[in-house]
Amino acid sequence: MAEPKTKQHDGSVKDFIHSFADTEQKQKDSFELIKLFQEWTGFEPKMWGPSIIGFGVYHYKSERSKQEGDWPLVGFSPRKAAISLYVKAPQGSVPEQENLLKELGKYKMGKGCIYVKKLSDINTSVLQKMVETSVEFLKKNYLIK
Repeated sequence: MAEPKTKQHDGSVKDFIHSFADTEQKQKDSFELIKLFQEWTGFEPKMWGPSIIGFGVYHYKSERSKQEGDWPLVGFSPRKAAISLYVKAPQGSVPEQENLLKELGKYKMGKGCIYVKKLSDINTSVLQKMVETSVEFLKKNYLIK
C-alpha cells in the first residue's frame, strides 16, 4: 500500500503564508482564515505537505481501497488561482451542507474543496456552519487524534 504523500509537519505556517500567498490580499485572507478556523475548531494551525494549512487530525480508512492515513479535519491553501477551502464533509454525508453552499456566496466547487478568490466573496457565517458540520461529522465517524 502506498504511503500518503500529504502529511503534517512542523513547518512554520506564518513563513509559509509570507512565501506562498502571492498577493497582499491573499496573505491578509490567510491570516484571517487561521484566526477563524482556530476559533471554530479549537485546533492550532499545522502545515500539511507543501501547501495546506490544517486544523485537527482524523484517521481515515477507505472502504473502497486499502488506503488509510491521517488528514486535517478542515483546512485551506492560499493557491495562486484561488484559496482552496477543505471544509466540506464527504459527498452526501451531511445533507445540510448542500443548502449551505447555496448561501455561501461566490465560489467554485472542486472535487474535494471549495475555491474562493477572496474571503470577502463569501459569507463567513455560512463558512462557519460548513466547518462546524464537517468537524461534527468527522468526530462522530472517525478516530480524532
